[in-house]
Amino acid sequence: MKKIIVTFSILFTLTLSAQIDRMEPPFWYEGMNKSEVQVLFYGKNIAENSVSVSNNVVITSRTKTENPNYLFITIDTKNVKAQELQFTFTNGKKTFKKDFEIKKRKENSALRKSFDASDVMYLLMPDRFANGNPGNDSFTELQEKGNRSLPGGRHGGDIQGIINNLDYLKELGATAIWSTPMCEDNDIGYSYHTYAQSDVYRIDPRYGSNEEYKKLADELHKRDMKLIKDYVTNHWGAEHWMFKDMPTYDWFHQFPGYKQSNYRMTTQYDTNGSKIDAKLCMDGWFVPSMPDLNQSNPLVLNYLIQNAIWWIEYADLDGFRVDTYSYNDKDGIAKWTKAITDEYPYFNIVGEVWMHDQAQISYWQKDSPIAKIQSYNSYLPSVMDFTLHDVFGNVFYEDRSDWNNGMIKFYDNFVNDFLYADPNNLLIFLENHDTGRYNQIYQKDLKKYQLGMTLLATMRGIPQLYYGSEIGMAGDKGKGDADIRQDFPGGWKGDTNNAFTAAGRTAEQNKFFDFSKKILNWRKNKDVIHSGKLTHYVPENNVYVYFRHNDTETVMVVINNAPDTQKINLTRFQENIKTFVSGTDVLNGKTIDLKNELSIEGKTALILELK
Repeated sequence: MKKIIVTFSILFTLTLSAQIDRMEPPFWYEGMNKSEVQVLFYGKNIAENSVSVSNNVVITSRTKTENPNYLFITIDTKNVKAQELQFTFTNGKKTFKKDFEIKKRKENSALRKSFDASDVMYLLMPDRFANGNPGNDSFTELQEKGNRSLPGGRHGGDIQGIINNLDYLKELGATAIWSTPMCEDNDIGYSYHTYAQSDVYRIDPRYGSNEEYKKLADELHKRDMKLIKDYVTNHWGAEHWMFKDMPTYDWFHQFPGYKQSNYRMTTQYDTNGSKIDAKLCMDGWFVPSMPDLNQSNPLVLNYLIQNAIWWIEYADLDGFRVDTYSYNDKDGIAKWTKAITDEYPYFNIVGEVWMHDQAQISYWQKDSPIAKIQSYNSYLPSVMDFTLHDVFGNVFYEDRSDWNNGMIKFYDNFVNDFLYADPNNLLIFLENHDTGRYNQIYQKDLKKYQLGMTLLATMRGIPQLYYGSEIGMAGDKGKGDADIRQDFPGGWKGDTNNAFTAAGRTAEQNKFFDFSKKILNWRKNKDVIHSGKLTHYVPENNVYVYFRHNDTETVMVVINNAPDTQKINLTRFQENIKTFVSGTDVLNGKTIDLKNELSIEGKTALILELK
């Protein structure tokens, strides 16, 4: 038999999907106002390839940088319905493909209702709240492992722990959760705060998964509650994959390398200030482990805008709190904020502007009458009322009232509301994760907690409660951040004190909780508190009296910061009392006669619904 040898010459295409290590965003949505999406592709020498996309989708731009491992491809999705697209990369005879999905958008997504003054925001740190899944405390791929014995270590709290205790928060009267950041933070230590993020498209696995984060939002929505994401535009972490292989030298601010911020936020609008001082504020790094992002770089700015929008759509978010807002490039952050609110007209964003002067804080709020002088608009709807926080931190120790001390400090704070474009959209708080614990300052004095909470719950703005305050949790800022960020009792298996249940709380914890629950749940349905006018009176004898009122209801609040009983002549308040003859105290149910004189015990408050 004769052997026949046949030779085939075959031209073939190599399919090498592994050449793309990352694609961000991983997908997009149909019907977006921001229809042009810039897709980042990352892989070894990816920029050497030519690119096409399927289904007649138009590529509007191709951007290469000095790093050949990056390629930015912009496509127009304006008329593209939900479908699977495919990018094809070609380099000589080699091609490889990458799927990119356009997903269906939630109905009326752009018109989502955000948080406002009708809400009570509950701030928690997920690592310190509750450990619902001990199996995810550590991961081989992530440097820091779970270690609850280390005060500044990772303690294991996670998304499942939050979900497990949503009914507790609803019972308390909270209507929204602001969680400190949950995206991956791969720092070698002290990573539990998660402000040094290493991947902004991925939930840190020690908290859970992206899907679990979405589930958290879903579970909140089932309870008519909201999820506020803590978004960080100013910096990432030194372990971020993009810092380790920079797309461009100016993706991050470099001097070259590290230069610390001077933290002087006033330099951004100081008409007498030097350019170098303004540059050091905006471009300097917050700390050495947090490389400062350059929002004046169009690629960076667009990346941050798309990432924020992607999370809103993906997780069905209800708002943002933006960390270190006033440290950003002020023009860049204004563009970022406007892009978000252009996409979502009713989406609320509150910025951290840690300043101690109302005019300076006002500068950063949208349509600020202060910033208007310099023709600047941040487009930021809400700012944090740090001057009010400053008053909360000392006034209830001031038993005697004079021109500068006692309750006059609250009065003076609200006198300056005319400086704000929208004082009702300020976030007001006794404390947060960066400040001294209110109950530490006042040594767990229930009466002083009640005074503070009464004002917080009845004043203009959006009240924010820090986790554990409602059960009397304390913590000494002087001992370091870990002490003001202690684990919530009962969040870990084996905790002897479970403050998530009435039976598990101590008698003292129940006193704090019961008061908080009563006043916050009363507040839920009070439009007069959410949006009513404020009329206040100059404090006398350390007693502050103010009214919240609208066309249908009037609430009178009396806060006696003096240690002894005070008798108040009510004729002074006739402007607001009008024809009302009595008031029912929300806190104890008693009826108070409003004919002539009102008596109020020392260090107590009254919330009177006038009849």
